[in-house]
Amino acid sequence: MLNRIFADLTVAIHLAFILFVIFGGLLVLKYPRMIWVHLPAAIWGALIEFAGWLCPLTLLENRLRSASGDHYAGGFIEHYLVPIIYPSMLTPNMQIVLGFGVILLNLAVYGMVYARCRKIS
Repeated sequence: MLNRIFADLTVAIHLAFILFVIFGGLLVLKYPRMIWVHLPAAIWGALIEFAGWLCPLTLLENRLRSASGDHYAGGFIEHYLVPIIYPSMLTPNMQIVLGFGVILLNLAVYGMVYARCRKIS
C-alpha cells in the first residue's frame, strides 16, 4: 500500500517536473534567479528525449509499482496522469521532436529574458 502511494506521488512529481521543463522559463521572466534551476532542468529534459533514456523518476516509479504488485491497476493517477507522461504512441522520432520543442520554446523565453535584461541595463 505504501509503495503504491509513493509510486503515485512519484508520478505527480514527474508531471510537475515535465511542466517545469516545458514552462519553467516563464518563471525566469518574473524571477531571473530561477534560471539556475530551470536551465539545468530544461537541458536534462531535452537530453532525456534526444538520447532516448529513461528518466530516473520513471525507474523509481516502476520499482515502487513492482514492489507493491501494482501495474497501473486504476485510479486517478493511472487514468489521467500516466497517459500524459507515458503516451502509448511515443516513438524515438517523436522524442526528438519533443526535445527540440523544449529547446525552441525555452530559447524564445530566454531571448525575452535577455532582451529585458539589456533594456534594464
